[in-house]
Amino acid sequence: MAEPADGNARRKGVILTKSIVYGNIAKYFGKKRDEDGHTHAWTCYFRPFKNEDMSTFVRKVQFKLHESIPNPIRVITRPPYEVGETGWGEFEIIIKVFFVDPSEKPLTIYHLLKLFQNDPAVISGKKNVVSEQYDEIVFTDPTSTMYRVLTSPKSMVPAVRHEPGIDYKDMEEKALTVLNSAQKKIKLEIHDLSEQLKASRESTGKLKDQIEQAEDDT
Repeated sequence: MAEPADGNARRKGVILTKSIVYGNIAKYFGKKRDEDGHTHAWTCYFRPFKNEDMSTFVRKVQFKLHESIPNPIRVITRPPYEVGETGWGEFEIIIKVFFVDPSEKPLTIYHLLKLFQNDPAVISGKKNVVSEQYDEIVFTDPTSTMYRVLTSPKSMVPAVRHEPGIDYKDMEEKALTVLNSAQKKIKLEIHDLSEQLKASRESTGKLKDQIEQAEDDT
């Protein structure tokens, strides 16, 4: 496909996706820490589902933590995109992903930090709490710049370590089913709009002919 003259021109009808996982892992100290009452160490992250270098299309990732935490807005400009802290309470973390092309709207993700789980192994500190989600970033009509970085040969990085006990294959299959359905819907909408435009042009042409005929008759 030829490169448009305008680098920010959008590739109409093109849909590209990137598989991601995001969430947190937390470990219980076994008791409250004397100096601050904290009970857990935790890490919140945004990762590729597969072992690829996300920095080719991600410019930075911003994590907005609870306002009681020092420096609550953390900006990570290179992988791994993650922040680690200690604490005692659960709260919502806002993850905002900025892309290399500022014309692309940033992606905002809301993740509820999870520290507690009713599992004897977790309570004893032998097992970590894992709260993780699989998702797809969908780029609809991407700019030429984004199209180029998203379709260029992938820069591989060490294999991504996923936490045990999560059925990622099932998550991926469900996400792909939803995506395929959305793509079919978009194609039907584009076809319907094209037919409507064609009918509108034909109607405009007929009306123009009628006006010209009326002018000739006068």
